[in-house]
Amino acid sequence: MTHPDATPSQGERLLQTHLGTSERADAFYDRQVHPRLTSSMRDFIGRQSMVFLSTADARGHCDATFRAGPPGFVTVLDERTLAYPEYRGNGVMASAGNISENPHIGLLFMDFTRDHIGLHVNGSARLLGEDEIRAAHPWIPADPAPGRQPVLWTYLTLHEAYVHCSKHIPHLEPAPRPLRLTRARPRDPDYFTEPAPVPSTRDAGTVPAPAEPTHDRPAGHPLTGAREH
Repeated sequence: MTHPDATPSQGERLLQTHLGTSERADAFYDRQVHPRLTSSMRDFIGRQSMVFLSTADARGHCDATFRAGPPGFVTVLDERTLAYPEYRGNGVMASAGNISENPHIGLLFMDFTRDHIGLHVNGSARLLGEDEIRAAHPWIPADPAPGRQPVLWTYLTLHEAYVHCSKHIPHLEPAPRPLRLTRARPRDPDYFTEPAPVPSTRDAGTVPAPAEPTHDRPAGHPLTGAREH
């Protein structure tokens, strides 16, 4: 039985009627939207090394982010349940914080290299501690990301899963990450920040030095006196 949170929204239905796509949408719901993970879906998730996920807080303010790890770092516990580790990272814990207020979550797995296909997994999530999840599922990989220790686990109960078509998925060739970039760039914390403003002499509480006399220089370059052409 389809979970009630997985039924088409009123907005979907209104737009389908307005645009004349209701018949196509019904065919998609009937054939492609599943209330549990098929065996092919479970195998697919087990091969993936990345996932995009979306959450929202209690106000409905959304956040989208990216997770990566060794293939299968998102663990399929059974046909209705997934789990993935949360790490300390930058300490903000935006996704986990949203889940603590609003359990609705969407995951998008994308295969850019082999089959060029995607899988949507929508459900409700809750946060579990390391001891809590291992007590229930002791076979979960002990080191899902070598050298990193989870601080929490996100435990997802599936509402629906469905295909993302391959038409516009780009092809990416897997390759080891280079040890260093071919050009210099700012550090991650500085990448999207504005440069710090340079304080003016007035802001610094000093009086600008008087201008140099110019009567000994011919008109031209302000430092050398050479004419510019």
